[in-house]
Amino acid sequence: MQTGYLTVCNMGLFGDNAVSFWMEDLTGILERFPLLECPHKQDFFAIYSVEQAEGDIYIDNQKIKLEPQKVIVVRPRCISNININKAAKGKLICFTEDFFSLRYNNNILHHFSFLEREALPYIRLNDTQIARWETLQLFVDSEFKTKGKETGKVLRSYLNILLFELERLYNPLGTPKEHSLRQEKIQLFQKLIDQNFKEKKLPSDYAAILNVSPNYLNKMCKEETGLTAGDLIRKQIVLEAQRLLLYTTDTINEIADKLGFENVSYFVTFFKKQANVTPEQFRRTEK
Repeated sequence: MQTGYLTVCNMGLFGDNAVSFWMEDLTGILERFPLLECPHKQDFFAIYSVEQAEGDIYIDNQKIKLEPQKVIVVRPRCISNININKAAKGKLICFTEDFFSLRYNNNILHHFSFLEREALPYIRLNDTQIARWETLQLFVDSEFKTKGKETGKVLRSYLNILLFELERLYNPLGTPKEHSLRQEKIQLFQKLIDQNFKEKKLPSDYAAILNVSPNYLNKMCKEETGLTAGDLIRKQIVLEAQRLLLYTTDTINEIADKLGFENVSYFVTFFKKQANVTPEQFRRTEK
């Protein structure tokens, strides 16, 4: 589905009381929140737990079938939309990064395998796993609805358990990740790219913010990701361009302007060099 513009949503999508945490039944969810059916960006995490449903969810143009016992994760700044039948059963849990991070001195969300950029955004659980998962969700749902004393702290604790349980399911043979200061720096760099790539397109821009030299930033990126700092910046710009080409009716000129390019010819040249096709060719073939 293409629109003239791409909606960016915060937790207010679910109402005035939805500030940093929200939980919702999947039954009839599109009647209550029709915006979820349209391609949109969101600035929060969303976890769909499907008990019974028909339909699909699209995450950055990846089609994922809604099936029983499937857990689907949508990261902030991804483009998503969902088509789901009215009688579907399951839960949707949404939370902001700040809400979860209040539990820790450092933000450990980046330590979870299922939240990594290249991670598969869903997992299918077996009968034993889904029984335990749904039991944990019941505690969260009860606390969310009753809103007792210190409910924010309690919800953060339950959410912490849910995320670690999902990590166990997603990465059962893996060992807990111990992130070095250098890895934390790379993750912060990638987050800064997400937030600033329209205005800041050079590694030196980010090196200054991170208080490291451009050469050292480049070395860290190469050793940790296999890509240079410039590669990571260009990769994000291309991804955002592809999103706009697929999900909006913006002209190539308008997209170039939104991405901070001084002129459209430079944008077309840049895109073709990175994606091996022109923006128009990409839109026609991927539409």
